[in-house]
Amino acid sequence: MEFYQVDPSLSNYWRAIILFGRNVASYKFALAKSLYELKAKPNDLVTLEELAEPFSRNLCEHLTHSPKQITSSSSKFLDACNRFNAGEIEQSSLIAITTKLGFANVIDAFHNVNNEEIAERFFLDERRANKGIRLTENFFKLADTAQFENFEHETEARWRLVEEGWRMGVSRSLITVEYDNDLQTLFSSDKKRRVDITSCRDSLNGYQKGHCFYCHDTISVNKNSPNLADVDHFLPWMLSDSISNVNGVWNLVLACKECNRGEDGKFAKVPNLELLKRLHKRNEYFINSHLPLRETLIQQTGRSEAQRRDFLQTQYALAKTTAIHEWTPKQRGHIVF
Repeated sequence: MEFYQVDPSLSNYWRAIILFGRNVASYKFALAKSLYELKAKPNDLVTLEELAEPFSRNLCEHLTHSPKQITSSSSKFLDACNRFNAGEIEQSSLIAITTKLGFANVIDAFHNVNNEEIAERFFLDERRANKGIRLTENFFKLADTAQFENFEHETEARWRLVEEGWRMGVSRSLITVEYDNDLQTLFSSDKKRRVDITSCRDSLNGYQKGHCFYCHDTISVNKNSPNLADVDHFLPWMLSDSISNVNGVWNLVLACKECNRGEDGKFAKVPNLELLKRLHKRNEYFINSHLPLRETLIQQTGRSEAQRRDFLQTQYALAKTTAIHEWTPKQRGHIVF
């Protein structure tokens, strides 16, 4: 709850849904991506039939590379999506089945985070009265924010991380997400193969609420944006021989270009102690997000909050001993985490 209580903006309520909502199926992500497409609708009522086309399309696309989209053993709706992908039914049949079966639980559960409904709603359930949902003023205000362009990237990244957790086994304790320094992507691997999951930028941005980790200026994950974020190692990469797993997710943050490589940028310096506390808070967001970032952070830094704090302090002390120089950023934005 602290994630959106610190800065209770519509953007952060939305991110709480995507990042911290319970995941027993991927339908929440498909619904969110469908709503992104429908933001330009001339009215606020979206019928289930209208919603069914983008909703089923997003799920069908993901089923082609990730067959597991639900934790239960079967789903008549997903069976229809698979039959459509196999060319066994027409799109009109898929739309009809989606309208009837696809929204049974996701509409009710969408706004629930940590087993309770968040304070702001982005749509109202009008299935009984009008056979659809009604977008609220909150949704249209959200669509007008600078952060909105990042949401599709963040949702897709979170969806792929959840899929990878399911692929490796929901009950498996050793799920590790790793970082490719050259490609700037997250991946997992086992004895048989490496699986590239998603862009590191897209995965981290939501947890930083779309702001530079250091100065809190607004950043973007859109590759065409002048504010495109840099992926930065909090404790400098040059210290890889001194600290544990410098490429670990625990040590990766997103930074604006000024902080990362501007005239007064961080470069190979060690951030100040207040920023280490901020890193711990950001990492605890990962822990509360679950599957597979939670499992990765636990494996890399410790099972309890105290162990994770001690791990960071130990690595920080080693970094200060080696790098010596400390760095403090100029604040360019309002502190949001």
